[in-house]
Amino acid sequence: MKRSEKALSYFNNSFNCAQSVITSFSPELGLSEDDCLKVSCAFGAGMGKQQHTCGAVSGALMVIGLKFGKALNDSESKKENTYEKTAEFLKAFESKNGSIHCKTLLQGLNMNIEDDLIKIHELGLFETSCEKYVKDAVEITETLISQ
Repeated sequence: MKRSEKALSYFNNSFNCAQSVITSFSPELGLSEDDCLKVSCAFGAGMGKQQHTCGAVSGALMVIGLKFGKALNDSESKKENTYEKTAEFLKAFESKNGSIHCKTLLQGLNMNIEDDLIKIHELGLFETSCEKYVKDAVEITETLISQ
């Protein structure tokens, strides 16, 4: 199963976008599925359902940080490399999708307002748009970490 398919499997089984992206990388990161699911849970739906940065983006950036980030006793260059990878990811994701912001990606609809949430469901945005964002985030991240 491709990593993007695995991420969509999580997403379609009640896990949020951030959880779905990072957890699809769990074996390579040396983390358990449960640890990935827990640490990323608060980032779904644009940071705890606040619709700020898309959760798929946040999940991908967690992967980038875990793969390249600066830890104790590491050189400052690791942080700079992580920032460069982050900028590359954000540029690619925004180029594909027009934004990195959850509310914008959901056509300006606010999932915390009942009428807007109904419209999101009527339009099938979670099943179409959000699935695309999860898939794009995984594929862009795969490219960046393989370089």
